[in-house]
Amino acid sequence: MRYISMINKLYLLAFLALFVSACATTQGEEVTVVEESVDISAEGEGDGSATPIEESTDGGAMAMPIAEDDLSAEEMLEQSDTALANRTIYFEFDSANLTDESLNFLEVHGNFIADNGNVHVRLEGHADERGSREYNIGLGDRRAQSVRRVLLVQGASSDQIETVSYGEEQPAVMGHTEDAWAKNRRVELIYTVN
Repeated sequence: MRYISMINKLYLLAFLALFVSACATTQGEEVTVVEESVDISAEGEGDGSATPIEESTDGGAMAMPIAEDDLSAEEMLEQSDTALANRTIYFEFDSANLTDESLNFLEVHGNFIADNGNVHVRLEGHADERGSREYNIGLGDRRAQSVRRVLLVQGASSDQIETVSYGEEQPAVMGHTEDAWAKNRRVELIYTVN
């Protein structure tokens, strides 16, 4: 009897060790490299300065330069007419893939974070109400991680980025329509300056 109990303890110990090692994060995060980069800085050098947004003739956003020396990080974040003012990234149904437009805005955010070591961002992942709560928490996390990977590629430090998923728990828009669901499939960038 004691022999069986000892074997059960060994199995339990082996299972726990396997479980803990499976939960460990990997050092080699997979990063998708975008082959075509869109340069939205004034001189084409990607200097990370905040840029006001102006509507282009094709309906997209065009960037205009602001001298970054004139503004502190806090002041740049408070400007409502810059690319940094767009702090919500939207996603397609049941997807964590970023659109080309989102990648353009994230390039500005990534450069801004990389250039300002005192800036931290919390990426809050959200989902619409369709699907189970558990699934939507996971989907919100995958969306936040997608944004995180892009910011890291742009030069932001992992110490400056925190991710959290709220799943369907904090909808931006109440309702059971496609328009409401589309507004709830998002990642919000919440900045703090130390």
